[in-house]
Amino acid sequence: MLKREWPKHSILAIAIIATWLKTYIVYKTAFSITIDNALQEFILFINPLSMLLFLYGVALFFKSEKAKNRYLLAMTLLTSAILYGNVAFYRFFSDFITLPLLFQTQNFGDLKSSAAASIFWTDIFYFSDFLIVLLAIKFLPTAKISEKASSVQRKAYFILSAALMFFNLGLAEAERPQLLTRSFDREMLVKNIGMYNYHLYDVYIQSKSQAQRALANGSELVEVTNYVSSTQAEPSEEMFGIAKDRNLIVVTLESLQTFVLNNEMNGETITPFMNELTKDEDTIYFPNFYHQTGLGKTSDSEFILENSLYPRGGSAVFFTHSGNTYNSMAEKLGENGYFTNVQHANTKSFWNRDIMYQAFEIDEFQDIESFTVEEGQAVNWGMKDVPFMQQSVEHMTEMPQPFYSRLLTLTNHHPFYLDEEDKFISEFDSNSGTLNRYFQTARYLDEAVKELFDELKAKGLYENSIIVMYGDHYGISENHNAAMSQYLGKEITPYETAQLQKVPFFVHIPGYGEGHVNEEIGGQIDMRPTILNLMGVESDDDIQFGDDLFSEEHEEFTVFRDGRFITGENVYAGGTCYDQETGEIDDPAGCEPFVERALQQLNYSEAIINGDLLRFYDEQTGELLTDEAPAATNVAE
Repeated sequence: MLKREWPKHSILAIAIIATWLKTYIVYKTAFSITIDNALQEFILFINPLSMLLFLYGVALFFKSEKAKNRYLLAMTLLTSAILYGNVAFYRFFSDFITLPLLFQTQNFGDLKSSAAASIFWTDIFYFSDFLIVLLAIKFLPTAKISEKASSVQRKAYFILSAALMFFNLGLAEAERPQLLTRSFDREMLVKNIGMYNYHLYDVYIQSKSQAQRALANGSELVEVTNYVSSTQAEPSEEMFGIAKDRNLIVVTLESLQTFVLNNEMNGETITPFMNELTKDEDTIYFPNFYHQTGLGKTSDSEFILENSLYPRGGSAVFFTHSGNTYNSMAEKLGENGYFTNVQHANTKSFWNRDIMYQAFEIDEFQDIESFTVEEGQAVNWGMKDVPFMQQSVEHMTEMPQPFYSRLLTLTNHHPFYLDEEDKFISEFDSNSGTLNRYFQTARYLDEAVKELFDELKAKGLYENSIIVMYGDHYGISENHNAAMSQYLGKEITPYETAQLQKVPFFVHIPGYGEGHVNEEIGGQIDMRPTILNLMGVESDDDIQFGDDLFSEEHEEFTVFRDGRFITGENVYAGGTCYDQETGEIDDPAGCEPFVERALQQLNYSEAIINGDLLRFYDEQTGELLTDEAPAATNVAE
């Protein structure tokens, strides 16, 4: 049998090409990366190559063929692990992994049910390049060489690699100006610079954020406080203090999106009790209210609620900055005579809550150890919502009044499994099991909310309380757009995706009698000032980016964590300006004035967190605690 004479470094070439093509195929099949033109497609195709050339090219320095092949196999395993880790993460979060998340191992055990639902036997494909290289080493023996590449060859090789990287960056910058300085969208980074380069860039960004705290001196707050004071709305005179001295009960509605309210699934009502609440004479309901969370999901929503700051991009603030100084809503209410409490039937360390709640100065945290989970009452990572509501109200009867108690529900959580006795409606019939089950768990959550109201009335707590409820984040990610399109009966465009980020927001004041649907556009960033004003607690001197939703001065401008935003006239999503009413592509001029402001707010908030700047601010007086306060420090750059 004739043996073919393979060129030198054939295994290296095979490894590079196999990983490159595999990565591109994964881009196209595992991620929902939007491609608008041929140039974007070309950039997506070439962007893995430069980093692969660098990583795999180190093999050229090995003299031993065995050592070189082992190195190449190790690199294919490393790149495969990076790629597959992002695929599994994306299936649940519709986002890419960031460095801080790799250190949040405390949550991994609790996330096992969601993780298991995101792994399939076909995932062996993600390691196909390792198998290809292994076979090439075994069956192409004539490709072996026993000498290092020459110095000239290596120099030419790495010059070519660098040239390709700069070529890629040049195209990316032409397609997306200031990509590396002004983008909060990780999809945009992966699409333009590639998965592997993105992770290298992420290491740089995270290292930079750690250095910011060490270098901060408080002068950075000057520009921030000027911006906040110039944009803050005056509270509503009519609503200010309307719930003064009442108990405050805030309910986090896990993964509940607005599209299920006042809606049906195959003729079955999804949320009958909450539907009635939207029409209740004591309820103000906000249907145009958006979540603004990032990768921290529920913990991000808690962070926004308590601080009216945006969460960090690419990580959960609850983990990365639990040692910061904050001016939380709980602290504010505590200073005004309230006993503050959080109830969550999960382990206290999940999302680092036990530590973060201390930073928020919350008086008491009742975790799973405070609840009795009887047979058949366990679900996901804790207790089912109906018995949770029953026991939570029992805990409230023992609290000093007035109290602020925040309840975090659990049952309506990915992967949305329920016991048979808890299924009040049937499954949907799409090709997405996740969406099909979601309607059932949303229906169960509705039953739990009804139980809360019934228990509060039975225990005599209802009349002297105000009940605020909000959806914490989306439940159905963009990975299920085809199924959502089937349910909604329309194409899921970037505009529709933005609209699907609506979550319910209820303000229920027993005895109010003037309940209505408030069409004001707002977001979670507005909850803190809105609630504090309802409770009659002034927050004029606080650094907060939200506004009172009841204020006549409230501006309809809601910014998502990735830079998308909603105004009264437009929706900015996917780099495109849409008409708010019709969903049609609109004149970009309508969005342009807000693009800079959206990034400015996100940058200001990020600077506050990364630099722990509130340690330099006296919330009682509104004064900066620093002797170095220049007229302006451009933290927005």
